[in-house]
Amino acid sequence: MRRAIETDGAPGAIGPYSQAVRDGRMLFVSGQVALDPTSGELIAGDVAAQTERVMRSAGAILAAAGADYPDVVRTTVYLVDLADFVAMNDVYARYFAAPAPARSTVQVAGLPKGASVEIDMIATLPE
Repeated sequence: MRRAIETDGAPGAIGPYSQAVRDGRMLFVSGQVALDPTSGELIAGDVAAQTERVMRSAGAILAAAGADYPDVVRTTVYLVDLADFVAMNDVYARYFAAPAPARSTVQVAGLPKGASVEIDMIATLPE
């Protein structure tokens, strides 16, 4: 049974999509950019600060679905500049213990609201 997951701990959707969708034991977290959950505005700071905000938002969405970072099995990271990879990766790595989820990282021409990083996640929820 498919249902939307929503939380005030992460920014609201800025388009026609859900923060996440649960389908059975699978959770699909929409791409998160570094928006302040209250104002909906992009936070100030470099890619490390933006990655921290993204991971906190994703964590709030995971929690709203009854999950946590160890339940994440796959992520995709979108960077406007691959030169930011190390800074993003340093923050990202703090959230995942071994075995880390499978991941792809790609450079993109641009992201919503001028963000430097966007991350989406797929998790398997506890039974």
